[in-house]
Amino acid sequence: MFIRYEGTIYRPPSEFDSLIIQATIGCPHNKCKFCNMYKDKRFRIRPLKDIMEDLETGKTQYGKGVENIFFGDGNTILMKTEDLLKLLRYCNELFPKLKKITMYGSAQYINLKNLDELIRLKKAGLSRIHCGMESGDDDVLKFVSKGYTREEMLKAGRLIKRADIELSLYYIVGLGGAGLSENHAINSGTLINKINPDFIRLRTLLLFKDAPLYELYKENKFQLLNAHEALEETKLLVKTLDNINSLFLSDHISNYYKVNGKFPEDKERILEELDYALSLDKSNFRSPTSGTL
Repeated sequence: MFIRYEGTIYRPPSEFDSLIIQATIGCPHNKCKFCNMYKDKRFRIRPLKDIMEDLETGKTQYGKGVENIFFGDGNTILMKTEDLLKLLRYCNELFPKLKKITMYGSAQYINLKNLDELIRLKKAGLSRIHCGMESGDDDVLKFVSKGYTREEMLKAGRLIKRADIELSLYYIVGLGGAGLSENHAINSGTLINKINPDFIRLRTLLLFKDAPLYELYKENKFQLLNAHEALEETKLLVKTLDNINSLFLSDHISNYYKVNGKFPEDKERILEELDYALSLDKSNFRSPTSGTL
């Protein structure tokens, strides 16, 4: 007996040591112009019985010592609260050493829950939500068809924080292209300040040939940032960040330069490291299109 998986499986890099269980298949939104994930799937929520059977299989394969579980695919938070509660409780029943249960959640689906529901999920064992904020600028969010506004992201972020669930926010460097880069950085920074997430994770935009944004790039309707421009945008984001207690992580291969730290104490060091990266010749960095897939 093996754990059942359908299609390509995606997880955050930080969940490398997690038992991965598909609770949902695909993404309910699946319209983001920069994304090519889940295109081979039609969104659905798996039957609770099937998910629990896969958890049991996970126990058979890896034993009772499993410490971390990640529930995929995209936006598992969309599931009915009562079903999620049953899953979380069953996880803790099967794995007595469990430390962390995580899943993806976008703002529009987080906002379908009320605070009481999220608090109950926290008490049942939900540790962390991975949320692709991507941008805090309404023009950028609209351009990439993210499916929510800055204010809706603010509401969702604050809900998660009030429920005492860890919030891992993702920012895509270069998502606004050259034209919206400054607003993208500043408005994302000010939104992050209002939310105060536990983690700020950088991703640098990669173009995928089967994503709509690639077609706009080919038609010269979207200007991709080069390495130095992307680093300048990152620096502007960092300068804007203030009065937060967050881990700042460049934990992805897409990024031009790895810089990590803790806010507020490492802010100046992070800026110094970005200045150093900006002093390097362009030959030290990949070409903006080298990650095109």
